[in-house]
Parts: sequence; structure tokens; C-alpha cells
Amino acid sequence: MVSKAFKVTNSLGFHMRPASFFVSEMSKFSSDIRIKYNGLDVDGKSLMNLIAACIKFGSDIQVECTGDDEQAALDKATELIENGLGEE
Repeated sequence: MVSKAFKVTNSLGFHMRPASFFVSEMSKFSSDIRIKYNGLDVDGKSLMNLIAACIKFGSDIQVECTGDDEQAALDKATELIENGLGEE
């Protein structure tokens, strides 16, 4: 397992469009992708779970990836989150 902490920097957080973009990209990996937020453990490949978590701008999250391509998955998650989830 590999993990990394992030602060969500895109202005609207994980609303429908960036959450969909994130899930679409994470679904390309065989690894399990989990997002830890505010006591929640969210499936990073589930659009409905990600939306339901209500992850807003400025939120602190932890992304955990477990599996054969875990480092590549975490690298992609890092790229997406640090670049505003396709919003900025």
C-alpha cells in the first residue's frame, strides 16, 4: 500500500464533473483506490460514493492505493488532484 495526503485545491472540490474525471482515470488501474476524508473511507472508483462524501475546497484527504499498480495509481491521483481535477 502507498498513500499520500492532499489538500483539495480546486474551487468546488469533488463535485460531479471533477469526481467523474477522477473516477474515470482511477478506474484504469487494477489497484484498490481509497480516499480517507473526515472519518470516511471512500471507494475512489465509485462516483456515487465520491459525490456522497461531499469533499469540498480546502479539505484534507488521504489517498491510499493497494495492488499491482499502486504506485502508478497514486502518481496519477497526485497529478489529478494537484492540477485541480481538470477544473483549473
